[in-house]
Amino acid sequence: MSRDKASTMDADLQKVFGPPVPELYEAATGPDASPALARALELRSFLALTEEQVARVRDRVHADMAPDRDMGDLSADKLRFDAQWLEAALDARDGYRAALGELLRTMPAPNQQARPVRMTQLRATATLPPSAAPAPQRAGAAPARRS
Repeated sequence: MSRDKASTMDADLQKVFGPPVPELYEAATGPDASPALARALELRSFLALTEEQVARVRDRVHADMAPDRDMGDLSADKLRFDAQWLEAALDARDGYRAALGELLRTMPAPNQQARPVRMTQLRATATLPPSAAPAPQRAGAAPARRS
C-alpha cells in the first residue's frame, strides 16, 4: 500500500494516535494492535494513493497546457477525459477523507482499552397453581394421539 506517500490527513492521525505515521504502521503489525488503528491506516493508504492519482492528472493537464507547448498538440477529447478522471479521483479522495475523519472522530481514545462486557442473564421463574388450564396447542401442530 502507500505507506511511504504522504497524505493530507497524516497530521490528524498523529494527533489522535501519537507517533508519526511510519511508527503507526509498525504498531499496527503488533499483537496488541487495535482494530481502529488498522482501519485508520487502511483508509489512510487508500487516501494517499488517491491523492497521488489527483496529482498525476493535475500535473498532466498542467504540462499539456504549458505556455511553451505547441497549440497543435492540444486535444479537447484528451482534456475531457482528463477532467473525467480528475473528477473521479477527487470524489474518491473526498470519500476517503470523510471516512477517515469520521473514524477518527468516533473512535474511543487510544488510552481506553476495550474491556469485555460481562453480561448476566436473569431468569424469571413462576409457578402456576395446580388448577391452571393447560396451555393451548400451537397453531398447525398435530394433535397428540391418545392410547
